[in-house]
Amino acid sequence: MDLGAEHLKIPGSDERDFALKPLDFKVTGKESAEAQRPTWNNRMEFILASVGYAVGLGNIWRFPYLCYRSGGGAFLFPYLTMVLLCGLPLLFMEFSIGQYTRLGPVHALARICPLLKGVGLATVVISFVFCTYYNVLMSWALFYFFNSFEATLPWSSCNNTWNVVENCSSGFPGNTSHLQSASQQFFDQRLLEKTNGIEESGGVRWELFGYLILSWVIVYLCIFKGVKSTGKVVYFTAVFPYFILFALLINNVQLPGAKNGILYFVTPVWDKLFEVKVWVNAAAQVFNSIGIAFGSMISMASYNKFNNNILRDALIVTFTNCFTSILAGFVIFSAIGYMAHIHNLPVDNIATDGPGLVFVVYPEVLSTMPVHQLWAPLFFFMLLCLGLDSQFATAEVAITFIKDEFGPQVLRFLKREELLTLAVCIAGFALGIPHVTKGGIYVFQLMDHYTAVVSLMFLAFFEVAAVCWIFGVPRICLMITRMLGKTANIYFRVCWGLLSPVLVLCILIASIVQYTPAHYETYTYPKWAEGVGWGISLVSIVWIPIGAIHEICSNKGSFLQRVKTAMIPTLDLDADYALAEKQNIDNPAAENPMTSVA
Repeated sequence: MDLGAEHLKIPGSDERDFALKPLDFKVTGKESAEAQRPTWNNRMEFILASVGYAVGLGNIWRFPYLCYRSGGGAFLFPYLTMVLLCGLPLLFMEFSIGQYTRLGPVHALARICPLLKGVGLATVVISFVFCTYYNVLMSWALFYFFNSFEATLPWSSCNNTWNVVENCSSGFPGNTSHLQSASQQFFDQRLLEKTNGIEESGGVRWELFGYLILSWVIVYLCIFKGVKSTGKVVYFTAVFPYFILFALLINNVQLPGAKNGILYFVTPVWDKLFEVKVWVNAAAQVFNSIGIAFGSMISMASYNKFNNNILRDALIVTFTNCFTSILAGFVIFSAIGYMAHIHNLPVDNIATDGPGLVFVVYPEVLSTMPVHQLWAPLFFFMLLCLGLDSQFATAEVAITFIKDEFGPQVLRFLKREELLTLAVCIAGFALGIPHVTKGGIYVFQLMDHYTAVVSLMFLAFFEVAAVCWIFGVPRICLMITRMLGKTANIYFRVCWGLLSPVLVLCILIASIVQYTPAHYETYTYPKWAEGVGWGISLVSIVWIPIGAIHEICSNKGSFLQRVKTAMIPTLDLDADYALAEKQNIDNPAAENPMTSVA
C-alpha cells in the first residue's frame, strides 16, 4: 500500500534527524546557490543527455560479446532480471537524490550520510579519471573517421609501409591463426605504433596527440555553457547513432551469412543459466552501462526542475539502454556472420570484445561491404557521437563539484564559468597524453582495468549502503513524495531496502574472488605496473575512509556516539521542500509539476 507524505514516519527518528548541522563541505548560502542554478530548458534535454550518457561504446562492444559467450538468447533472462532488480531502482534513486537536493554528488551524499561523505568525492575522482582516458577512444575514432574517406580503405590490404608482410593476411585469419589481419596491423602498427610493453613509452604519437586535442576541443565547445549548450548538442549526438544503427542493420541482414551470425547471437544455451559467472556478468553489464556510482546521473538530475517526473525518465533511460544493447547485438553479429561466410570461418573464431571489436573486426567487415565509402565514415562518426555523450556527463561531474564547492572563489579568479570548463578540459587533456604515446595502449588498458573494474564496485556498494541502508528507504520515499505527489511503490522499496544492496554486494564479492591482474592480449604487466594500477584504484577509493575518519574525529563524545552522530543525515527535508515550494510560487511557469508517479 502506498503511503502519502503525511503518513510517512521514520522509525526511531526524532527532530534531530532532520536538523541541519555544519558540514565540512560548503553548503552555506544554499538558497542563493539554488536560486542561481541553471536548469534544462525542457525535460527532453535531460532525457537525451541521460540516454546519451548511459548508451555508450560499451553497448556496442561489450554487450554483444557477453551475450554470445554467456548463453546467447538465454543471457537475456539474467540481464533483464538485473535491469529490474538493480539497474532501474538505483537509477531512480540517483535521479531522486540529484533532483531533490539540487547538488552535485559530493555535497548531496555528504548531506545524506556524513559518515560516508567521501563516497561523493570518490565518484568525482573516478569520473574525472575515466574522462581522461575515455577521450583517447574519441581520438582513435577521429583517426579512423578521417582515414575512411580514402578511395581504398587503408586497413583492407597488406600493401602498406606499416605492414609486416610476412605476418599479414589480407583476409581475416581468425583467432586461432598466427597470422594477423591487415586491419589488426593497421590498428597496431599505424594507429598505435605499438611498442612491446608499458616499459617502452616510445615517445608521443603526434598524430594521435593532435586528434586528442581536437576531441577535447569538441567536448569543450559542447559543454562550455553548461546544461544550456549540452542540452542543445544532445538532440543530435543522442539521436543520430540510432539512424546509423538501423541503417547498418537493414544493410547487414541482406548480406550472405548474416543469418548464421544472428542465430549464433540469439540461440539460447540454457545450461549457462546455472553458472554464477553469467549472472555476475549480467549484473556488472547493467551497472557499468547505466553508469551508477559515477556521479553523472546525480549531477545531471541536479539541474532538473523540482517536480520533474524522474520515474518516467528513469524508465525511458533504462528501456532505451537495454534496447540499444540488443539492437547493437543484431548489428554486430549480422556483420560477423557475413565475415565468417566470406572467409569460411566459424563465427566464434571472429567474435571478440573490447576495442578490438570496433577498431579491428568491424573495420575489416566494413572494408568488404558494398559501398564501404559510405558505411565506414558513418560507422566511425556514430562511435564519436556515442562516446561524446558519455564524455559530456563525466566531465560535467568535475565541473559541477568545483562550482558547488569553490564557486565564488573560482569565479573571482577566473571571472567566467566558461574558463572553469576550459581549465577542467585542459587538465583532462594533459592527463590523457600518456595514452597517446607509442606504449599508450598498455597505459590505457591498465587505467581501464583498475578504474572501471576494481574501483567502481567498491564505490557502488558504499553509495548504495549510504543511501538505502543508512539514510533509509523511508526518507527516499519522502523525497519522492515531495517531488512527485506520491511515494514509491512496494517494488522500489523492496529493491532499495534489500535486493539492490545485496546484489551489489554479491557483485563486489565476486569481483574480488574472481580478480585477475590486468593484461593486454598476451602481454603481462610487470609488478611495478600492477602497483601503479592499484594506486589508480586508491586515488578514488581512499576518500571513503578519509571522509569517515574526518567526520568521526570532528564529532564529540565516545567513539560509538561519534559514529551514531556521523550516521545522522544533515539533509533538512522540510527546509529544502519549503525552498522548492517558494521557488515554484515565485516562478510557476518554470515548473511542470507531476501529481502522480505513473
